[in-house]
Amino acid sequence: MSAARRSPCGITLAMTMKALVFIIAMLALGDRAAAAQPDQLTWSSLSPAQQRVLEPVEDEWDQLPAPRRRALARGSQRWLAMNRAERGAARERLQRWRGMDEERRDLVRERWNLIQSLAREERQRLRADLRQFQSLSQERREELRRQWQEKSRAQRQLELQELRQRRQQEQRRPQQ
Repeated sequence: MSAARRSPCGITLAMTMKALVFIIAMLALGDRAAAAQPDQLTWSSLSPAQQRVLEPVEDEWDQLPAPRRRALARGSQRWLAMNRAERGAARERLQRWRGMDEERRDLVRERWNLIQSLAREERQRLRADLRQFQSLSQERREELRRQWQEKSRAQRQLELQELRQRRQQEQRRPQQ
């Protein structure tokens, strides 16, 4: 048996395929519509393109729980719909995830669950706030982070409460 071919940075094709399957699984985690779908999802019911993407798990497909199979199938569809840049961004997110220690991952999961529990409008507002923050210069973002980190937990909570109150007032104004 020949040795696995490695890229110049030492990554084998098998490693790459496992990483892609992991990315697909992570993409699928956000989709909660799976509960309403039937439990039967056979390997043969996947498209040939999905089968190529999910090939690393083909041997264990029938043993996977139905929700996991559905999540992987949805993730493969999302992966196939991505353009090159989107796939690159997904790979970067996976690398960041792999670089986190377990405590940081737990924090990210907790925040993800919190955000998913918010009303749709609130999630949209958070996304808009994030886009606005990301549009700031690197220097301004660093300054805002520094100012935030210098505050005590009580100061942060008070500032957040004041911000929420201002937003509620702003939302009421157009309706009046």
